[in-house]
Amino acid sequence: MTETLLKVEDLRTYFSTEEGVVRAVDGISFELAPGERRGIVGESGSGKSVTAMSIMRLIEPPAGEIVTGTIEFRGENLLMLGDDEMQKIRGSKIAMIFQDPMTALNPVYTIGDQLMETIILHQGVSAAQARDLAIQALEDVQIPNPEGKLSEYPHQFSGGMRQRVMIAMGLSCNPDLLIADEPTTALDVTTQAQIMNLMLKLAAERDTAVLLITHDLGVVAGFCDTVQVMYAGGIVEFGTADEVFHNPQHPYTWGLLGSMTRLDEVHKKRLHSIAGAPPSVIDLPIGCRFKPRCEFAIDKCGKVLPMLQDVEGGSQRVACHRAEELDLKTFTVTDDEHEEVAS
Repeated sequence: MTETLLKVEDLRTYFSTEEGVVRAVDGISFELAPGERRGIVGESGSGKSVTAMSIMRLIEPPAGEIVTGTIEFRGENLLMLGDDEMQKIRGSKIAMIFQDPMTALNPVYTIGDQLMETIILHQGVSAAQARDLAIQALEDVQIPNPEGKLSEYPHQFSGGMRQRVMIAMGLSCNPDLLIADEPTTALDVTTQAQIMNLMLKLAAERDTAVLLITHDLGVVAGFCDTVQVMYAGGIVEFGTADEVFHNPQHPYTWGLLGSMTRLDEVHKKRLHSIAGAPPSVIDLPIGCRFKPRCEFAIDKCGKVLPMLQDVEGGSQRVACHRAEELDLKTFTVTDDEHEEVAS
């Protein structure tokens, strides 16, 4: 049996607003193995970042609250730990690279001060030893003149360099799990590739598991072992990267893949688009949450919320009433019934 590093069960994270309760994450369950690279994809508002923040225990009342569920890390429920105990895990056992390094890094402290603070806090070394480790961390992420860069401030670094600092900070204490929330946002394509290659190379050398949150399916296809597709606070499909990209089982996954340009197609065709917009997580539709946008929906879809079910012949799981009837790999319906979605 494969060892489990992270196990999330029935996680629900809600936010109270004047308009109502926002069910940002609504009953998700998944497991992550040591060293695994997991891509979490979905449109904005699907619950990807809130999932990551919940794992890090960075959601706090009164604005937000984890209302139910368990988050087990190496068999220990993180939700049962006190603040001091959780603080020891953040950075040392579970590290996170945030979406915007300019706001994640403190503009009034030097790069060296911020790196050394993390190292001293979690490794208990002297200031001199922390400085040496900080220099090594910057060298590992290929920042030139690492010793000189310690005395510089975040505004003196380019976007790509700041992201390298975030990677250095995240991996400086050799965590078991690295959560990367859109780590290449606002970077040019060349720099994106460099940052992704660097981050995953260093994670592989340290046998660090990675949860990669992104909108870029191309990045997931190139770097992840498994893929978790989220929609409206829930998981609608899971599988290996090969399974999900070559044989999508959920209409939402099919729609996301159909909206991507492909260089391997001989005959070019018009890109597919998903009609409509994601539902409000304050007022979720009854039944399948994707039903208002799904061109394969039937009456049952508007009455019963589908649960994740195993797909025969692989490790895929899908939450769709019609998964066995649809042949989304060839974009066809294998039975005679194809109802238009009700407006």
